[in-house]
Amino acid sequence: MVGVPLRRPEPVLKLASETVADWAKRPTVLIAGLAGRTAQALREADVARGLGYHAGLLSLAALKGASEKEIVEHCRAVAREMPLIGFYLQPAVGGIALSADFWRQFSEIENVAAIKIAPFSRYRTLDVVRGVVDARAEGRVTLYTGNDDHIVLDLLTPYVLQRGGETVTVRIRGGLLGHWSVWTKGAVEILARIHAAIDAGRIDADLLALDAKVTDANSAFFDVANDFRGCIAGCHEVLRREGLLEGIWCLDPEEGLGPGQADEITRVMAAYPELGDGEFVKANRARWLA
Repeated sequence: MVGVPLRRPEPVLKLASETVADWAKRPTVLIAGLAGRTAQALREADVARGLGYHAGLLSLAALKGASEKEIVEHCRAVAREMPLIGFYLQPAVGGIALSADFWRQFSEIENVAAIKIAPFSRYRTLDVVRGVVDARAEGRVTLYTGNDDHIVLDLLTPYVLQRGGETVTVRIRGGLLGHWSVWTKGAVEILARIHAAIDAGRIDADLLALDAKVTDANSAFFDVANDFRGCIAGCHEVLRREGLLEGIWCLDPEEGLGPGQADEITRVMAAYPELGDGEFVKANRARWLA
């Protein structure tokens, strides 16, 4: 929903919430994608809230060309309807370059709960962290990485900033990532390993080496070679190969794998079997699809 606004989001959101209710064994936070300009985003927020969703991941792609002041007002309007998770999407796939001052103003909105940082840029990632710290919101706004080119190091890095005479250390706590939709069990294990290493104060070379492995896998899944044109179809292809999808159809019927992407997916699945979910899916697939 974030990338392609749906004319009728209700059936999709309702199915997702019902599926979570059927399968979840513990309380689960439900996050809906909110897209479009203000009127549409407000309608979508109303639908999501009515279906029991707890927060909205707010795409700003539809506001391309608007001023940062106008975008902040848009965010404030939607935040009056439900808690928000900000979404800094990379420009290569429709995102907007935004300043540290924008992220300060966004973080000052009381109903902002988190930000997904996905500009695929170290500089722009730091802009978000600076904005949160300048807003004195680091205790309220949780940071998630969406930088599929830098996941492990995003999670390992302590961001140390100065605010007046005060030193503030901020960490990215988790991820909201396309990659995690296909190698989910492996991703959960990596995140747990990172958190344990940080808590113990021991970050070893093997953990650092994971960053390059995960980035290489994502280059295939998201079709970096073709400017991300096959990014959604690539994730679908991994799920298809694991037997979880019958095909790789997308909302856009013209969207599919990029040239050479299938071979790249084959390469990384063979190179990093320890990161994948093949055995886990094989052991549970029949039960899930029953």
